[in-house]
Amino acid sequence: MSASLSPCSLSVIVTELRAAGCVFAEDEALLLIAAARTPAELTTLVSRRIAGLPLEHLLGWAEFCGLRIAVDAGVFVPRRRTELLVRRAAALAGPHPVVVDLCCGSGAVGAGLVAALGRVELHAVDIDPAAVRCARRNLLAPDAQVYTGDLYDPLPATLRGRVDIVVANAPYVPTAAIGLLPREARLYEPLVSFDGGVDGHDVQRRVSAGASSWLAPGGHLLVETSERQAVRTAEVFVEHGLIARVTSCAELDATVVIATKPD
Repeated sequence: MSASLSPCSLSVIVTELRAAGCVFAEDEALLLIAAARTPAELTTLVSRRIAGLPLEHLLGWAEFCGLRIAVDAGVFVPRRRTELLVRRAAALAGPHPVVVDLCCGSGAVGAGLVAALGRVELHAVDIDPAAVRCARRNLLAPDAQVYTGDLYDPLPATLRGRVDIVVANAPYVPTAAIGLLPREARLYEPLVSFDGGVDGHDVQRRVSAGASSWLAPGGHLLVETSERQAVRTAEVFVEHGLIARVTSCAELDATVVIATKPD
């Protein structure tokens, strides 16, 4: 149910959102109207959006790979550029792959892979309990498991050496650059989802260091990164015995490094 309002009121909301810096003010206004059950609730939603709260936290969901992904307040919001991670992983997966999604956040990448591939044995991990609660709502497939913990630590030992795909949207923003992030990301999303250490590669190094013991021969590790950092990310993977290549998509403004465990 949505709040009813006049075209004049819609115009006022769009103007207020645009003045607050919302680039897609018309689209956001319609989404907020659809989400509000009463005019009073709509006023509150608009006010909170103008104050800088992420639209996805206000709606309770984000669109990703054509899906509605539940996103609670304080949880990392999946970005459209991360759809490249899903596309590249899906292209490499065989039938009924074993997939590990590290730093899974809301579970968006795993949900996208399940939607793209059908049957997937999925194991998703995040260190943030709030994110894990979201992921469990988004990953309801019978072969999906979600764990709370640090990277590979909570995974069952029976997975060692038999994982086909490891995907990780691990944090890769250098610590000194955190202050350059958009205000709504800095204030309302967990910094642990962004902060990649001094050079942005700290978590990627740990993901790479553990990959070989979990991947099956010929298995793949895929990590999102920035175009500027991609070469160094690939070097990190090579240092851990993997074969690495960089892939990008101009449409999504996205870069993914793909590493393969030798047969």
